[in-house]
Amino acid sequence: MSFEGEFANYEPLRRIFSSKKVEQFLDELEVCDVASNVTNILEKVIQKKDLKNTDNIQPDLILAMDGSVAEASVTKGFPNANYGYITIASVLIDMEKIKVIQSEKFPDPRKVNAIESASTFESVFPGCNVFQSKTEAPKEFLRRKIYEELQENSAFPNGGETLLDTYEYLLDIKLKNSGNPPRCPIEGYEDEDLIIQRGIYKHAKTGKPLYSTDALRLHELMNPSGSNGELFGQIMSAFEKIWFVNILRAFEKKGWLGTLRRVAFFIDGPLAVFSTPSWLAKSISEEIIRINAEQKKINNQDMIILGIEKTGIFCNHFQDLDTNREGVKDIFPRETAFLINDQYIKENIIFSDSIKPYGEDTYFGRKFFYKTSSGKRLIPVVATYSDYEKNSKTANVSQFSRLKDIMELLDRLVSNRYPNAITPLISAHAEAAIPFNMGQKLFEQIARQIIERDKTNG
Repeated sequence: MSFEGEFANYEPLRRIFSSKKVEQFLDELEVCDVASNVTNILEKVIQKKDLKNTDNIQPDLILAMDGSVAEASVTKGFPNANYGYITIASVLIDMEKIKVIQSEKFPDPRKVNAIESASTFESVFPGCNVFQSKTEAPKEFLRRKIYEELQENSAFPNGGETLLDTYEYLLDIKLKNSGNPPRCPIEGYEDEDLIIQRGIYKHAKTGKPLYSTDALRLHELMNPSGSNGELFGQIMSAFEKIWFVNILRAFEKKGWLGTLRRVAFFIDGPLAVFSTPSWLAKSISEEIIRINAEQKKINNQDMIILGIEKTGIFCNHFQDLDTNREGVKDIFPRETAFLINDQYIKENIIFSDSIKPYGEDTYFGRKFFYKTSSGKRLIPVVATYSDYEKNSKTANVSQFSRLKDIMELLDRLVSNRYPNAITPLISAHAEAAIPFNMGQKLFEQIARQIIERDKTNG
């Protein structure tokens, strides 16, 4: 590690690149030649025009969700004390109103403002060296706050299921399917298995409080002496997914499942849960499959639930596929999808010789590559509703629910301002990053708009 104000000069770099060990190491490496595979891949792509038209009702309302996290320092107390400020925004976009505005030469600004409705959930979590009482260590404070924030919030605060209710429902699914229990979070008893229960209960030996949310194991990510960016990011991700399931369950409880044929759901990032709370992914998958089956009895079509990956190794690979050996870009056909299976991922994107399918424990959706009609590249992740759709050994059109409808939707929503992005998630990100509706629980209003649209259009 360099000293402050010290910069490396050319000599160390010269030694590295002239080193025989480095040269030998590089010679031994195998490199995946993406360009050599492009011809074979282009023979396997799915063109939108070749897919059959469907009788499905096309969504005219888009509900986009995104989260934002910021870490800040606490100026009083111990050094390096920090906390995380988390926001999760839900933005409803009215596609019918967009059509009207697009037809007007000089649209009324009031009509433009009426296109979107937003609801924001916000929370603050303690990090390193932050506590309310010296009888409660920072990690204990964090565990309590995670429980309390889920307990105190709901998409529908007036009599709706709380986020904690939704979480504990997902926890029950996990317990039903068994699995190894996490370790006890009480200091000195970390070698014990945690006996998971609902609500708040006491550790048998110390009498200290335990929480149902301890099963998320998020407290294990706390850095006791520095930045806690990873911790706050994983809290945001877990809360975002629980919030989404909370919305779907509320629609069922309120008897609004029939309205879901008008709505397409977009979530920023993959349909997945990583790190310590990754077990949520399988519980969420089971619940989404159940709700989809219930609404399908009414609507006779699957829901559209999509994640969109904006960055990462899959985006980089798609860019490589769109470029030939001579560096010429835009060779991947427009309005075309490439459906990827587990073998392709392991041989071309993330090398692995594991027998376990990629994403089996963390994803509740499947990725594919799509080149829009405007030439933009997207990495959508479509929710899976059956074991057949989840089976990543194959990549058939029938395993990607409502593929043509999704292609049509992406062509309409793709952003020309940012790469690998769609406009609803840009709006959701702006709302989460700069929450104009801070602290307002407006999702009830959003739901009412969905219901009114459904009544109007039948």
